[in-house]
Amino acid sequence: MNKFLLASLALFGTVGVQAQNSTNTKTTDSLKIKETSRLLNEVTVTEMSNKNKSAAKLGMADIKRGQGVFMDDAINTSMPGVLMMRRSVSGGQQFNIRGYGNGLGPRGANNNFDSQGLKMYLNGIPVTDAEGITIMDDIDFGSISNVEVLKGPAGSAYGFAIAGVVNMQTQKAELNKVSIGQNVMVGDFGLRRYTTSLQVGGNHSSILVNYGKQLSDGFMPHNESTKDFVNIVGDFQLSEKQKISSYLGYANSYDQRAGELTVDQYNKKDYSGNPAYIKNNAHSEIIGYRFGLGHSYAFNKYLANTTSVFGSSNKNTASSAGGWTDKSPVNVGIRSAFDLRFNVFGRELSGTAGIEAQQQTYESIGYNMVANNLDPNGYNLIGSMKSNMTVTSKTYNAFTEWNLKLPFMFDFSAGLSLSTMDNHLEDRFYNAANNTASPETNKPSAYGAKYSNLVSPRIALNRSFGQNFSAYASYSVGYRAPVSGNLFIPYTGKINTDLKPEKGSQYEIGAKGSLLNSRLAFQVALFNAVFSDKMSSVSVANAGNTATLYSYLVNSGSQDNKGAEVMVKYLAYQSSNGFFKTVQPFANLTYNDFKYDNYQYQSSSTRVVADYSGLAVAGVAPLTYNLGVDAATKYGVYANVNYNYRDAMPITSDGVNKTKSFDLLNAKLGYQRSFLKNLMADMYLGANNIMGTQYYNMVFINQMPDAYIPGPDKINYYGGVNLKYTF
Repeated sequence: MNKFLLASLALFGTVGVQAQNSTNTKTTDSLKIKETSRLLNEVTVTEMSNKNKSAAKLGMADIKRGQGVFMDDAINTSMPGVLMMRRSVSGGQQFNIRGYGNGLGPRGANNNFDSQGLKMYLNGIPVTDAEGITIMDDIDFGSISNVEVLKGPAGSAYGFAIAGVVNMQTQKAELNKVSIGQNVMVGDFGLRRYTTSLQVGGNHSSILVNYGKQLSDGFMPHNESTKDFVNIVGDFQLSEKQKISSYLGYANSYDQRAGELTVDQYNKKDYSGNPAYIKNNAHSEIIGYRFGLGHSYAFNKYLANTTSVFGSSNKNTASSAGGWTDKSPVNVGIRSAFDLRFNVFGRELSGTAGIEAQQQTYESIGYNMVANNLDPNGYNLIGSMKSNMTVTSKTYNAFTEWNLKLPFMFDFSAGLSLSTMDNHLEDRFYNAANNTASPETNKPSAYGAKYSNLVSPRIALNRSFGQNFSAYASYSVGYRAPVSGNLFIPYTGKINTDLKPEKGSQYEIGAKGSLLNSRLAFQVALFNAVFSDKMSSVSVANAGNTATLYSYLVNSGSQDNKGAEVMVKYLAYQSSNGFFKTVQPFANLTYNDFKYDNYQYQSSSTRVVADYSGLAVAGVAPLTYNLGVDAATKYGVYANVNYNYRDAMPITSDGVNKTKSFDLLNAKLGYQRSFLKNLMADMYLGANNIMGTQYYNMVFINQMPDAYIPGPDKINYYGGVNLKYTF
């Protein structure tokens, strides 16, 4: 353990540690389903909430503090250590959790796309596919009611989750209530959001049907967004021992891409976009379905099971400066977990054991794009086919986690998983030059790689101090396997068999609780995450060393990420009779000291080997903090103001190119009131970027000179009305 952690633990030793609770810690005479089994939509939430004190949570109040339809404003304001970005108005989203990059970039050690290394769930259904890629264009963020993020390697329960785990839950119908709702939001840049909902809740069942339509013209040229969403959520309590949960989602999402701005464009506030993207009608389109069906059963007070089956299918088309791609992935899977509880020598031992398996198959066809001779000034056309590949990916994860209660309010928890990923590819793009008997020139039509039985342990020691304070120390491991595109070297016709999965190991200590008669809530975490076997590239030159023949990936070096995260909320004022009901300020801070360690990269253009060792990790701000206050009055008026600061950061791994720091000031004012007892109305008006600051929604790391996806640099307004009638 390095000096950073030794110093932290020395300070921490004066406080003690509290064990992380297992999913079920209450002892009851009878084991009812709602108390002991993790339902479909709780499979990941309860594991993260109760077993991991580093899990950060957002509720409806946090999400609705901003516009409530993009999610990055809520994440970036309220979750230290987590950064959410987007490539277009409402597409190309990605998470950066504690500095974990998303693979290899074209000119360095980070990339921006596909959120590789992250494991994401929606209502217990994996959004991350069997290959480890997470696309979020089809998620209706406007229907999300809560979000939980487990920060850092989480392989012991979730398999290939080197960066962490994100679980999102959609809204649900209230029990014993029947209601209809209509929400309307409008804003600058042609933003329109319409949501219609029907909620039917009984004593033992509830169904919610939600339809949303979201449109925006964007503030840049070629930046429109159109989305249609349908969500159907049902819960059915069959008996005290048995429950069924279900989810069905449909999305039709189309986002134009204006492309990234060059550094010079961004500095001059030239927001005309990237001509190569616009000419190719750059966009992302997803039309598809996502479903899940879960069954929970309590056998007795010692044993319960939750099993869910899930799947998704969509049509996925995308174009950019490099061409056009069509994909049609079909993903299916199962997750089954047993909850167990025993009494061992008078001490409670509880645990979980289960499996998760996924399989995905898709065909990916790539096309060149050519000028339209009938309309030279219009968009380019789809031209000749340049690739045709089918990919089948299978992921298996067997996991178990246990918690033992010890004397003096200590708990010890430990977990272990075995994960396997198997990728098989078939090249259907025929090339006569490859169809020869010579092994030196023959390109295989089918190939793949399997990464077997990767072991991900986790241990934690925790201690409680009464009901309002706890502390913990933990160690966890996770992996990210190479995706299918990393496995083959086209120039040589050889499989890249030496490429290994990246490995993440994290030490963490922290504390959370409440003070001052529960008016002050806080959470503090110190961590050291090391990501080893990071992928880098090697270039091979021709005999005269005058040109690059080809490049391929190798494992090279690591990232050493040390950081601190602090979050506090204080109920400064509360009254049942005064004008103000509540006044609650909040603040959070993230400090990052992330460095490359023994990391080398070879440029494909210059073939010069660059050594990034000791330099700051690109794409991570050293300091980020947020300040805000929420207030509500007894007359139904509510308001919030929040201030966000993000430090300057390097955007190339050599540290030469950096962003500028920026700060944003946002505010919202609303009014809630009941009419005729059954009708609830919520009216609001908000303003973003009140100070007119230039800022970015995303930065393309190591892709100079193209770099920035900007946000609006002027104040912009939005407002809306939410109506709900309860029968």
